[in-house]
Formats: sequence, structure tokens, C-alpha cells
Amino acid sequence: MSDWDSVTVIRKRATDRAKVTRSESAVNSARRAGAAIATEKKTLTNAGHANRDHQRIAKLDRDNDVAPPPKVDVSVGRAIAKGRQDKAITQKDLAQKINEKPQVVNEYESGKAIPNQQVLGKLERALGVKLRGKNIGEPLTFGKKK
Repeated sequence: MSDWDSVTVIRKRATDRAKVTRSESAVNSARRAGAAIATEKKTLTNAGHANRDHQRIAKLDRDNDVAPPPKVDVSVGRAIAKGRQDKAITQKDLAQKINEKPQVVNEYESGKAIPNQQVLGKLERALGVKLRGKNIGEPLTFGKKK
């Protein structure tokens, strides 16, 4: 039994107030003095309940595995690469044109990027190629079709 699990009460006389101590030396000196000693084990009121809550939370953590966010489709990456090659510009030049880092353009082309509608819109306008919705890779048309 550890020191945290028990409480020792030392009494010199029955009418005296009880003294709570945790040190072995105080208990031994009270025994030498002939004082009445009572040792009680502490009990937690919700010990079983706390363990069940922790187990329930841990189970929820195991059950709710979050799926990774979707990546850009490979067809979008091919359309970006084709549009960039048609205009004869590098990934770095395209990135400067849309005010993004070259790494962002590289991730979109390789299909590793998480789709961001703002970046896709900038790429569409810079390349003149449709990258969202249906007909990915077709030339971008502005206004109504006649």
C-alpha cells in the first residue's frame, strides 16, 4: 500500500483533535508516545465511473478515424501541364503569374494538392483552360454561349 492510498490519524488523548500525517517518522513517534493510531484507506467516490469514461473516450478515438482530405484529380494535373506547355511557360513562371509558390503549382500538376477553389480559379484564368466541374481541359470561355 502506498502513502497516497492511506491516511494515518494520530491521537494523544480521546478528547484531542485528530492529526493527519503521511510520514512514517511521525507515525513511529506517535507509537513510541503511546498515542492511539488509526489508519484508514482513502476511497474515491467515482473511481469505477472515471475509468469507464476514459475507456469510452479511448474507444471513440479508435473508432473515429478521420479520412484524409481528397486530393486533386490526375486529369486536373494533366490539364494544368498541357495548358502550361501550350503557353510555353515554366511552373515557376506560372506560379509568379498567379501569386503562388512554385511548390503549389508542382503539387497541383502531380495531383498531391488538396483542392483550393481560389488557386484553381487563378490557374484557370492564367492558362485559359477549364480545371473545375465538367469538361476539364477544354478552353475557358467567358460569357454566354450563342
